[in-house]
Amino acid sequence: MTIIDTNFWLNRWKNNEIGFHESEANPLLVKCFPMLSLKKGSRVFLPLCGKTRDIAWLLSQGYAVAGAELSQLAVEQLFAELYAEPEIIQQGELRLYRAKNLDIFVGDLFQLSGSMLGSIDAIYDRGALVALPEEIRSRYSDHLMKIAESVPQLLITYEYDQNQMDGPPFSISQEEVEQHYAQPYQVKHLSRTEATGPLRKRIAAQEEVWLLTSINSV
Repeated sequence: MTIIDTNFWLNRWKNNEIGFHESEANPLLVKCFPMLSLKKGSRVFLPLCGKTRDIAWLLSQGYAVAGAELSQLAVEQLFAELYAEPEIIQQGELRLYRAKNLDIFVGDLFQLSGSMLGSIDAIYDRGALVALPEEIRSRYSDHLMKIAESVPQLLITYEYDQNQMDGPPFSISQEEVEQHYAQPYQVKHLSRTEATGPLRKRIAAQEEVWLLTSINSV
């Protein structure tokens, strides 16, 4: 069974090789998040969240946040930057860092169960699907839908010529998005813009935003 290359990501954080980390909330999150139509106080899950500033933005907007992240260092930095003192609880193979309106599970995402995660209202995936190699993405999307019961998702992907550059972040086509999610979801394309940040310096790429809404709720 293919697993996430844990050493690769742990070393990226250890060596501060985190060009993927943005210094402020992602503009596409700010622009497109209202499309999820969530009430204040709703709980949003961010898989493979790192220490993204998107968490601070969501908290400032009145939402609760749950996340999963492989690197304990990233999570410690996240809480430090939020000036939050976490309560740390061992849950099976994972370690839960908890503060007001914030729960971050440290360890292997595939060890996170629905009962551990608890009730959530939406998923925001900016850096998880694109961080995973092709052979593991189906397992990831299946696991995500299993533990989250197909709640609405805001998904951000990249598309570029994969022959010119190897990921991560990996290029993901519309066909692949639909392959992973079209069964339980209605897949709606919201936005297509030229990618910015470090990726733009490496290759011409498009940043895509998708709204995934459960067919049963449509």
